[in-house]
Amino acid sequence: MEKKHTKFTVVGTDIEEVKRLNANSGMTYNELNEWFARKKNGDSMKSVNGTSISNNK
Repeated sequence: MEKKHTKFTVVGTDIEEVKRLNANSGMTYNELNEWFARKKNGDSMKSVNGTSISNNK
């Protein structure tokens, strides 16, 4: 049986679980800023860095 080595911080946080949750959390701060800038400039962009954006008006 192969043992899975999980990385934990000193206080017990599972690093791989945090990475997985962050990857599924939506747009980043910079992606959101880019989206607002494009919206302000009137660009009709459907996605930012591969993240799909709905056009709610």
